[in-house]
Amino acid sequence: MAVSAKPQAQHPQIRKPRSDDRPLWEIVFGVYGCPAVMLAHKLGLFPLLHQKPRTLDEICSALGIAPRAAEAILAANTSLGFVRLNNGRFRLTPLSEDYLLPDSPTYFGSYFDIIIGNYAACSIEAFEKAARSGKPQVYGGEELFQTHEAKAELARAFTRAMHSMSMAAALAWPERLDLSRHRVMLDVGGGSGAHAIAATRRWPKLQAIILDLAPVCEVAREIVARQGPPGRIRTHTADMWKDPFPQADLHFYSCIFHDWPYDQCCFLARKSFESLPSGGRIILHEVLYNDRKTGPFAAAAYSMIMLAWATGRQYSGKELKKILTDAGFVGIEIKPTFGYMSIVTGRKP
Repeated sequence: MAVSAKPQAQHPQIRKPRSDDRPLWEIVFGVYGCPAVMLAHKLGLFPLLHQKPRTLDEICSALGIAPRAAEAILAANTSLGFVRLNNGRFRLTPLSEDYLLPDSPTYFGSYFDIIIGNYAACSIEAFEKAARSGKPQVYGGEELFQTHEAKAELARAFTRAMHSMSMAAALAWPERLDLSRHRVMLDVGGGSGAHAIAATRRWPKLQAIILDLAPVCEVAREIVARQGPPGRIRTHTADMWKDPFPQADLHFYSCIFHDWPYDQCCFLARKSFESLPSGGRIILHEVLYNDRKTGPFAAAAYSMIMLAWATGRQYSGKELKKILTDAGFVGIEIKPTFGYMSIVTGRKP
């Protein structure tokens, strides 16, 4: 009698992926590549190369780092366009000269400093706590603006960081609107005064008031004295939630609405509408989601920043338009301005 053959084991089919794995590696490389730029900033690479171009060995000696580390750090910064290699020497690019030298008016480094100083808030553990609790995790989980009100030095450091990431964008949006008929701009939660400085420099008949907490206004006065047009910008210490707004015919909010939940944004829009005269304008300056809130990635990532730092989130242009329309504003316009930034603006009938 014939013996039947033993049936072969059935192995599950292994399907070839429908796309390559670069999007996953981009996430991993971002995690490890980010410190290459942050460390270069902290070590002083960019001011060092501003003095003169240098070889890898010269950079190692000046910064006190090993060749293997220097090679990786320099390669990362070169690939990102912050540094270039020419005839064996590394030198700065215009990108670094604009954003990574302390003497530049658009210096971004102070924003890097506050990230480095609060790096624990960027951990997966911190984000999980934020996701489960709904509470920000910087300053040990304390509320951001209450902390700034109580601890003046933290408020000052935060204000300098916000100035660092604001000035370049501030120079762009006043070019997108005709502000010639406006006389006084109220920069609500205006921080360092970056936007007041840029707007008044572009529109010579415009004056500006920076409304913020007392320690923030101290920093703003220092910066305005260096960069602002003389005699046309002043500070006003106030709580934007409780205190009346000073008279102005233009209200400006940069990266303020994203700090707060929707209902509080509605409150601010209504307060501005009631305070502004007929013909007055409101401007919201934000990184915007698309209307479906499926991107862009910059807006989604900014919402993650808000998860760590505040109680708000990024909004779409459609959402901000509704907030302004519900408050009574008309003629709503949405305009991209600089980098990832846009403005949403309307006027009071």
